[in-house]
Formats: sequence, structure tokens, C-alpha cells
Amino acid sequence: MPKATDLTKRLFIGRALRSTQLHEQLLPKRLALPVFASDALSSVAYAPQEILVILSLAGLSFYNFSPWVAGGVVVVMLTVVASYRQNVHAYPSGGGDYEVATVNLGRNAGLTVASALMVDYVLTVAVSVANGVDYVGATIPYVATHKPLVAILIVAVLTLVNLRGIRESGVAFAVPTYAFMAAVLVMVGYGFFRLFALGDELRAPTADYQIVAEQTNLTSFAAAFLILRAFSSGCAALTGVEAISNGVPAFRKPKSRNAARTLLMMGLISVTMFTGIITLGLASGVKVAEPAYAHRDVIIDGHPAGFDYHQQPIIAQVSEAVFGSGSPLFFAISGVTALILFLAANTAFNGFPVLGSILAQDRFLPRQLHTRGDRLAFSNGILILAAGACLLLWGFQADVSRLLNLYIVGVFVSFTLSQIGMVRHWTREMRTQTELKARLHMQRSRAINFFGGVMTGLVLVVVLLTKFTHGAWIVCVAMPVLFAMMKGIHRHYEKVARELAVDEDAEIDESMLPARNHAVVLVSKIHKPTLRALAYARATRPSTLEAVTVGVEGSEARALQEEWERRGIPVPLKTLDSPYREITRPILEYVKSRRRRSPRDVVSVYIPEYVVGSWWEHILHNQSALRLKGRLLFQPGVMVISVPWQLHSSDRLKGRPEPFAAGAVRRPRRKAARHDDGTA
Repeated sequence: MPKATDLTKRLFIGRALRSTQLHEQLLPKRLALPVFASDALSSVAYAPQEILVILSLAGLSFYNFSPWVAGGVVVVMLTVVASYRQNVHAYPSGGGDYEVATVNLGRNAGLTVASALMVDYVLTVAVSVANGVDYVGATIPYVATHKPLVAILIVAVLTLVNLRGIRESGVAFAVPTYAFMAAVLVMVGYGFFRLFALGDELRAPTADYQIVAEQTNLTSFAAAFLILRAFSSGCAALTGVEAISNGVPAFRKPKSRNAARTLLMMGLISVTMFTGIITLGLASGVKVAEPAYAHRDVIIDGHPAGFDYHQQPIIAQVSEAVFGSGSPLFFAISGVTALILFLAANTAFNGFPVLGSILAQDRFLPRQLHTRGDRLAFSNGILILAAGACLLLWGFQADVSRLLNLYIVGVFVSFTLSQIGMVRHWTREMRTQTELKARLHMQRSRAINFFGGVMTGLVLVVVLLTKFTHGAWIVCVAMPVLFAMMKGIHRHYEKVARELAVDEDAEIDESMLPARNHAVVLVSKIHKPTLRALAYARATRPSTLEAVTVGVEGSEARALQEEWERRGIPVPLKTLDSPYREITRPILEYVKSRRRRSPRDVVSVYIPEYVVGSWWEHILHNQSALRLKGRLLFQPGVMVISVPWQLHSSDRLKGRPEPFAAGAVRRPRRKAARHDDGTA
């Protein structure tokens, strides 16, 4: 009967899927759009408003610059979309910006991109959920007074949905995403029809309000700086574009073409909604101010709005101007907008785990991030992302204004380095291509990526200059910390690999073969710890001896078998099939079967293990061995033997005095007292 934990896991996450069912989790374009584009699509709910909020600091007269600022954002967005269409064709493996930068600019550039994207993915979840909580809190007072708690609960729900697998999360999020797109496009279309065809006057609820300027009599330089700051805030609309290039492996075949088409659809829809909302907002007289100062800067009938004033988001004000206050369509738009902001975090839940898996495969993150869970999703990456987002939401009290200042720095770092890398990619490809048509195509692609690199580089400079003192410095500190951590992990793994490498002509130590025993030696790969375990097992002179490995990946299992035969290791190697990518269960079942065939026999399981010297190294090694030993110890008639291999890092512990245990300290013997005459 399954354990309670297994039943609970199956209830929330679902039945485990075989590795052979991975193709069933691939996404058609209709599901890939809501999975990978929800972040970019949802940003139209707040990016236009951020432009107006920043411009309002200098007064309503600066609203006249908003069309130009919005136009600049649209140009950058279309450029980035066109650039990333080149990326998905050239690098369809799913490495995205990290792979592009690593291959063309070097490992350090790739790690810079990876650290930037990891920070940005965590911020995407935090910002999206916090913004959605704001929408709900406008109508439910309890949510407004308990924002961090509600936000963390929503992240937990999103985590559970994503742990069920990519396809199931796509199905769950498809309806709300398409509902949001349809609602906004209908609002924009009907608003334009009323405005230009019928000649109606659209009036936002704040059309008659006034805004008190925080900054007056600005110099030309200060005014330009403010406009650039508004532009950098509006560029939040570009977040999420890179997620499709990271998620190409999740698409159905032909993967690159489907990803490129999805990227184009996302770009066109986002630009349409973004321009439509800001155009209708200006036409209807929307007024917004900095949320922290709205109570004093918003003037209603000649008086400050007061602390009980709640500033409606721009999309709510536009929908009220277009459809009328209290209309069903007004409430529908408000509802789907709040929902899509929650679901925008799903883009990060699909991008972060894939990136973490690739980094783990390259030995820059712990290996546990490379393994898939029961539902063929990268479960460990999903859990780490959720934990990071929850810490941010709790630490910043789910305040969107504070979190937004940390936003988009990382994504424009990855944009810029990726486009520079693509320029080098096309330049290198052109050197090997002689066909005229192919060279013309490469020249066009290189020109697109070059223009994209220039544009995103300029935006990155603007973002750093305008947001650094407002919180972006935190990201500028977090990125180097992540960079250094990944370099340290990689150095450790490389050092261990060099230390454990086995020469082709290495021989197995056959000395000292006392006692007699049956043995099963667990093997993951052929290295020094494995050979030591085999030698030790042979030294026990078992009646039968075999090596056992678990075939999680078919190609790795075949490569291990070929190397085993090539080296001529005199021990038969048995491969256990594991369709659900489990390590512990196949070994347990195999040992139980041995015991059932010969109940009086003793099965000795030899497990090679690393001995390390630092606490953090324990996190990177021996996790599977610990789980396996914990299960084998409860099997009757099974002996578990740990065969240690001391790494050099453990040398520092040699000679260190051990802590005293109970009974280790004995009372010193008293010397016999002697009398003056020398007698005892």
C-alpha cells in the first residue's frame, strides 16, 4: 500500500510520468503562447502607467512627451523580437542567452548572462504576484492589509501547478491568458471605434483631477533625465521576451520555427495592446501619480485626495472610460487583468528551471537541478525559484514600487550580451559560407542583431543611470555574488573530476582478498571510487559479485557499458531500467528480488562515497547515497558498506582533535601518598 507521503504527492502533483512520455509534454503554439508569453503580455497592464507616473513628477505638461517615450519602447520591443527570432533559429537547444554568450563571447560572459537572468526571473515572480495582489486588494480589504501573506500563498499555488508539468500548467493558464488578450484587444478596438469613427469623447474617472509637480523649473538636462527615466520604466514591457529562446526544447517539432512564430505573435500582440492602452489613456485624460505620494499630489476639486484615496490602475481607468463604470465588461477586464498578473509569474517558472538545468549540466550549479521530477519538470529549480520569490515578497512587503526599481536591469544585461554574441556568430558563419543567398541572409540577420545590441545597450545604460539609486544597486550586487558562487561550484566540480579521473591503463588492485561474501557494487561512472569499491568487494571473496547501475539516461548507460567492456573490468555490469528517473527504488527492488530468491543469503551492497572537508561540499555530493543507505538499512539480510574516497579538501581535517564523547575522558589515577620514611 502506498505511503501517506506518496498519496499526498500524487494528489497534488499527479502520477509520475515515464521518461519515454517526454514528447507528450511538448507544447503546440496555442499552449506555448500562454506558457512563455504571459509575462510580456501582462506587462502592458503596468508599463504604460509607469511612463505616466514618472512624467507626472514634473507636472501634467510632461504628459506631452509620453507618445514619444511610448514610441521608443515600441521600437525597442520590435527590435528585440526580431533579434530573438534569429536566436531561436541559430541556437534551438534551449540555452538561450546563456548559450549564445558562452559560445561567442566566452564563459565569463555566459555566466554574467546567467546570473542576470536568474535574478530577473525571481524578480518577475515577485513583481507580477505583488502587482496582482494590488488589483485584488483594491476590492478586498483583507488582501490589502495582508499583502505579503497572500502573495506568498499565490506563489505556493503557482509552484504546485508548475510541479505538475509544463503541459498541464499550459492548459491551466491558457484560458485566463487568452481571456486577457481578448478583453484588452476588444477594449482597444471599441475605444478606437468610439474615438475616431463615432467621435465620442472618452472621459477617464481622473480626467478632471490635477497633479502637483514634485519637480519644477527643471533644467534641460534634468528634464531629459526624467524622460529617460520614464523610458526605462516603460521598458518593463520587454520582460519575458527572452523566455521563448530558453524554452525552445519545450515546443513541438519543428521547434525553431514554432518558437519563432510564437515570438512574433507575442511581439505583435504586446505592441498592439501597449500602444492602444497608452493612446486611449491620454485621449481619455488619465491622471496617475507616484503611489507613495498620491494622497497629496492628486488634487480633487482643489483639495488633496487624502490618505483614503485609492489610485486606479491605467487599464481600469481606460476600461471605465470605454465601457462605462459598473458595466460587465469593466468588471471582466479588471478580473482578467488581476489574474494575468498572477499568471505572468509562470514565464519565470518555465525559464528559470530550464536555465538552472543547463547550468547544472555545465557544472556551475548543484547537479540536483539537472534532474527531472515525477512529472518531467525540473522540480528542484521550480522550488528554488519559489523560495527566492517568497523571500523577496516578505522582505519588501510585496510593495510593487520598491520591487519595480530592481526590475529589468538583469534582462537588459542578457539582451545586450546576447545580441553582441549573435553578431559574432553571424560574422564567424559568414567566413565559412560561399553561397550568395546564404551570405545575404546572414548579413541581414547580423544587421538585425547589431541594431538590437545597440538599442538594448543604450537602454541598459539608461536603466542603470536612472534606477541605480532607487534600488537597482541591489541587483548590481546580487549578480556578482551569483557569478562568484557559480565559478566556485564549477572549480569544485572540476577539481573533483581531475582527482577522480582514471587512466586508460589503470589496473584494479587485487591484493588482500580475505573472507567470503556476496556483493553488489553500485556504479554511477568509472572513476577511482568505483574501482576502489570493486577491489574491496572482490577482497571479500564473495560467492557472486556484480556491479549494478541505474539507467536513467539511455545514452549514458550505453556509454558506461561500452567503457566497462573496453577497460576489461572482470566484473559483470548489470543495468537496471528506470523509466521514472528514480535511483533508489530500482536498486531496492533488485536487492529484494535477490533476497526472495535466496532468503538465507546475505546481500552486501557497496556504495562508493566522497569524503569532503567543508560543509557546503556535502550539499554537492553524496545526496543519492544518503537516501539509498537510509532505505537499505531497513531491509533484513542486507548489509550496507560505504567505501570512502577521501578528496584533497578533507586533508585539512587530518590530525584535528576529535570532540570528547561520553566516557572518553577518564578520571586520572591518583598517585599513592608516601610517608617521610619512604613507605607507601
